[in-house]
Amino acid sequence: MWRVEKATASRGARYARRIIERYLETLDHEELVVRRGPRSGLYSIVAIHSTVRGPALGGCRMWTYHDARAAVRDALRLSRAMTAKSAVADLPLGGGKGVVMLPSAGPPLDPDRRRAALLDFGDTVDSLGGRYVTAEDVGTSDADMEVIAERTEHVAGLSLERGGSGDPSASTALGVAAAIRVTGERAWGSPSLVGRRIAVLGVGHVGARLARLLAEEGARLVLADVDPAKRVLADELGAGWAAPADALTAEVDLVAPCALGGVLDHDSVPTLRCRAVAGAANNQLAADDVAALLQARGIVWAPDFVANAGGIINIAVELEAAGYDPARARARVLGIGDTLREVFAVADASATTPLAAAMELAGRRLGADRGAGPGAARIPGV
Repeated sequence: MWRVEKATASRGARYARRIIERYLETLDHEELVVRRGPRSGLYSIVAIHSTVRGPALGGCRMWTYHDARAAVRDALRLSRAMTAKSAVADLPLGGGKGVVMLPSAGPPLDPDRRRAALLDFGDTVDSLGGRYVTAEDVGTSDADMEVIAERTEHVAGLSLERGGSGDPSASTALGVAAAIRVTGERAWGSPSLVGRRIAVLGVGHVGARLARLLAEEGARLVLADVDPAKRVLADELGAGWAAPADALTAEVDLVAPCALGGVLDHDSVPTLRCRAVAGAANNQLAADDVAALLQARGIVWAPDFVANAGGIINIAVELEAAGYDPARARARVLGIGDTLREVFAVADASATTPLAAAMELAGRRLGADRGAGPGAARIPGV
């Protein structure tokens, strides 16, 4: 199902409709909603890829896109990845994603219009009747979730005071650190990070927390970010500092992409001088066949939707009938290491890439419900 809603007739809404019609031939999602908010005038997009295993959980991304096609593509791509992430982690959740499309020109949103956009997004979420549950993502925060919650109950990651689990960044970083240890075990035969050189690309909410965890374990860090003000963290941790492009090709043991996706492509992979890649960024591969290119170069890659599942695992605990328990959540997040070992074992047994192995595992866990009618998930590669 797909629909486009608008407060008033507009050329922008007609344009959005044409964009969606153009992509319908290859659309494998259950539902796609594009709605122009009556308060803010900004577009809210929600893509539900699958509810086979449970309600589609996925964050709300507030971002500037050069046109509506890019925003819709992002929602479709990210929601599909969330289906795989939930399935591999064996969670009772499906895959979805929300996007608030910020204007590509003009000044940044003032606080009033930002609040209006969040309220509009909350109405869009509520219109889906619980089939989609939102949480924070790039460009939003737990404070933003509080605003969205004024319009819908289908919000996760609220503050501890509101009965939620708070900012999921710490859980995401904890899970990525566990994945890095297992990736190191495969790449150089030991999970110990003492003395290992690791380049962390992007030191925002998750990347900064990850850098601190890695420093505590004795890693020698090179940090990179497009924001030069983040260099203060490098100084604090005694880490090196580099431009993102230089950090990606630095001579290190492991590269941890923790910013936006697409950093690994046919141009960048041949220039890598690391033995492994594992990080928090979503959709690190510009195309699926880049996984084979990494393997051909002998570079161990931890599939991003396995390594960065800590946030969604944490939220899954929040949604349980027993309520949120930090100790239970932490134990399950650390289980990412065991899941990644299983992925590597499947890759060895099938003589395939970690990406194909992770997708095979996701498909296996979705398999009992596939073909069961509307909502049966179809993930490319499985």
